[in-house]
Amino acid sequence: MATAYKTPGVFIEEIPRFPPSIAPVETAIPAFIGYTQKADDVTAGDLHLKPTRISSLIEYERLFGVAQKENAVEVTITVLPDASIKSTATLAENKRSKHIMYYALQMFFANGGGPCYIVSVNSYKAAVGDPLVETELSAGLDAIRKEDEPTLIVFPEAQSLSIADFKTLHDAALKQCDDLKDRFVIMDVHGGAISMSDPAANLLTAVGSFRSNGIGTNNLKYGAAYAPNLETGVDAAFDESATNVAINGNAAVKLSDLPATDSQAYELAKAAVRDMSLKLPPSAAMAGIYASVDNSRGVWKAPANISVNGVVAPTIQFTNVEQDQLNVDPVAGKSVNAVRPFIGKGTLVWGARTLAGNDSEWRYINVRRLFIFIEESVKKATEQFVFDANDANTWVKVQGMIENFLTTLWRQGALQGVKPEHAFYVAVGLGKTMTALDILEGRLIVEVGIAAVRPAEFIILRFSHKMAES
Repeated sequence: MATAYKTPGVFIEEIPRFPPSIAPVETAIPAFIGYTQKADDVTAGDLHLKPTRISSLIEYERLFGVAQKENAVEVTITVLPDASIKSTATLAENKRSKHIMYYALQMFFANGGGPCYIVSVNSYKAAVGDPLVETELSAGLDAIRKEDEPTLIVFPEAQSLSIADFKTLHDAALKQCDDLKDRFVIMDVHGGAISMSDPAANLLTAVGSFRSNGIGTNNLKYGAAYAPNLETGVDAAFDESATNVAINGNAAVKLSDLPATDSQAYELAKAAVRDMSLKLPPSAAMAGIYASVDNSRGVWKAPANISVNGVVAPTIQFTNVEQDQLNVDPVAGKSVNAVRPFIGKGTLVWGARTLAGNDSEWRYINVRRLFIFIEESVKKATEQFVFDANDANTWVKVQGMIENFLTTLWRQGALQGVKPEHAFYVAVGLGKTMTALDILEGRLIVEVGIAAVRPAEFIILRFSHKMAES
């Protein structure tokens, strides 16, 4: 309505002509759900099932504590014939603590991770043999549903569940992603009775168990799985009073007793424990890689052919032929992304597929996450038009706002095409996307089409003989 002027004079009216802008949402804010040393903090209060945003490992330590100390480390020190000393430390996988959240956060930050959420479902179980509880982890999943910012869901300790509980948990996580349409699940392969940290394990058999019993068939476009586990350079926390040290075949003594009797052996034993390779699932490192790639290249870049930091080697070696069967699952399309060593390059992520590996639309992780990014950004920006007049003036503003946003993404390389009109279209209006009945019932319908860039997963070089010419 025009302003009613009553006093003679000159009045200025500013007329807005530019459409509002769309602020891009964050794309790599993972939520780590699991057990922590403590579930409360002196200053922060009760943190049990309270999603808490942190930005560094120091902040995690202050709020949630550190790793649970291992109490089954065995150290052997041997004086060799040439008078050199060999010291080795071992930790049986079945005697390891199941609580690896702290180590997972180390891998996340080492691989480029930034801000993230921690959901503590409980404090550490006292005994190594105490099973993790799927319902506690599910409660953590329910808690993160109420948070809008997280875009990735990770359960670092889920391999310690039974494969049936693993399936229940991750099916629920994929369902949450489908309900909210603003997040994605990074999961580790659960091999059933086969440990993903056993170098002698058959990877294809383990993946077969995962496909048959570890995940369902619904909402697979919202998740990606990685295998095998990784031998890392992370230092294990250990209890000196429970660490046995055997010197030259003699009866083992406790590490905590050595400083008073043999300081050299004490230092050698501690060095051996520090050098011991800690085997961890890959999901936390992948969350860091997602964040790093998003920040450096954009969410439209596939998080693959990227080096994994802090890794000695994958736990299980496999061939190209075996990876064929990981990457492509003709039965249900449950693709598994491999983490592989390459001579001269280190350990690389060598796969970029969602679990919907046979889906032409949602086969690739970057395509799925790009659409989540665009959908969520446009949704938040469009909320300002709720209850505005459903007429041509509003339609033009909405269309211009979305087109400007998509043009910017196209210029950054997120969309296909040599021209913007090849990359996307935005349609809104009576007779285009709405009928008269839609307008009467208060519906403003906008249709957006996007040509997303897809990764060059297979590069084929074709060579042939050419006849010599005079």
